[in-house]
Amino acid sequence: MGMAAVTAILAGKVGGAVQQASRNRAAGWWYDPHMAAASRAIAERTPLVDLILEVRDARIPLSSQFDQLKDQPPSSKRVIVLNKMDLANGAEVKEWMSYMEHQKQICYGVNSHNRDNIKKFLNFLQAHMRQLKKIDYSSSTITMMLVGVPNVGKSALANSLHKVGRVGAAEKGKLKHATVSPLPCETKDISSFKIASNPNVYVLDTPGILPPVINETEICSKLALTGTIRDSLVGEKELAMYFLSMLNSSEEYKKWAELSSAQTGRMLADCEAACASSSDLDMKGKRRYPSDHTQDFIVDDVRRTLYEEASSFQRKLAKSKDCMRLIELQLEALPEAFRVPLEFGDDSFVKVSKKLLNLYRTGRLGHYTLDSVPNHSHLIL
Repeated sequence: MGMAAVTAILAGKVGGAVQQASRNRAAGWWYDPHMAAASRAIAERTPLVDLILEVRDARIPLSSQFDQLKDQPPSSKRVIVLNKMDLANGAEVKEWMSYMEHQKQICYGVNSHNRDNIKKFLNFLQAHMRQLKKIDYSSSTITMMLVGVPNVGKSALANSLHKVGRVGAAEKGKLKHATVSPLPCETKDISSFKIASNPNVYVLDTPGILPPVINETEICSKLALTGTIRDSLVGEKELAMYFLSMLNSSEEYKKWAELSSAQTGRMLADCEAACASSSDLDMKGKRRYPSDHTQDFIVDDVRRTLYEEASSFQRKLAKSKDCMRLIELQLEALPEAFRVPLEFGDDSFVKVSKKLLNLYRTGRLGHYTLDSVPNHSHLIL
């Protein structure tokens, strides 16, 4: 059994809740009329554009594939873009990219917030289009379309390509901005962004589309953990427990051993007292707020707490009940690390779970790739 078995149990619970939400259409959120209309609009435009950029989450390269392209064979007019490379396990993503190349798929890894990376990606796209067009490329107008499930970073990628492309072409005028949000399904319409000149190249940003039903429980759980599906459909605490089971199964928390010491505890206590003082400023002259869980001193305290609970656990993690007890102890210890008062009762653990999920999803608690590279060479991506 052990922690791996507990991870599977918690994943099944999360995935089952997602499947139930998909069957019930989740109070109008899951595959609503708006999403269905967007799906039809994408299908209509697919044969008209020059290049399809299927954006996937690098943490779940298989689970985040776009359902409308699932059964399509490899094509030179389709590029699989693994976004959020900065949040994934680098070695495992390299294995995925090698696997996709072996499957004759064109694949490119990006971090949409890294300007240099976006420049290289834009150069790659222009070179690829030159190869496709070959004749009269300079006089053409090129259209690309970003597609994918919700919250894989399509709008952030569109904004970055637009900004880098316009600056590179020394064009004047106001930049457009697609709506970017940590919540899924915030993009409602198809928008066009110019990303290059000579020839003019445009990219279409599209709403995230989920399939009407997802039959695989494991895929549902991974989509939920990475934020493709609204947390409220599953429950923040359940998702946090699922993440903690993965953390405890990995080597990530062991990297935080140096944070565990009496000296660290004294430093954190001193920082806590300093935060209460109106005269305390950091080196940059900015206040430190204990309610802001993204600050480094709080993130370090969270890491220290998770490490100490896991490393000091006296029982062997061979039984599921012991593994679950460790996860419970970690959750019970985190309110103090996050500076969340326990007087709120169950709401305290919901607040803690939200903060913990945010740190995981922004890469502050390690880098994970949840999908394993398939062994079956016949699998079509």
